[in-house]
Amino acid sequence: MNILIADDHANVRRGLREILVDAFSGACFSEASNGDEVLAQLVKSRHDVLLLDINMPGCSGMEVLKDVTRIYPGLPVIMVSVQPESQYASRCLLAGATAYVNKNSASEELAPAIKKIFDKSIEVAMSPILN
Repeated sequence: MNILIADDHANVRRGLREILVDAFSGACFSEASNGDEVLAQLVKSRHDVLLLDINMPGCSGMEVLKDVTRIYPGLPVIMVSVQPESQYASRCLLAGATAYVNKNSASEELAPAIKKIFDKSIEVAMSPILN
């Protein structure tokens, strides 16, 4: 599994990686600190999931989300932010994000969110085609 972590703070990227290392042993992690780096990483190699901060310098995470969902429509994007879910979650989901995780609860919610995304994709891939 290839996971791209996009946040403008190196300590946050490191913390998100540490949360996920145990849950996804063998996963490969890439990092980006701004929107341009996100798009460059996605061109450089295939990723299975993108963790994207809402607030980044240059292009905001919401702007990057629009580009990513247009260019890579099948890529699951989990928006991460310190902002309350009540303020941003629905806007992110309507804009094409797969999930929203508050950074304050990332240690409990991030790995289960990724697992849920992949469990659903396995269910879809294994379900029979109905005529």
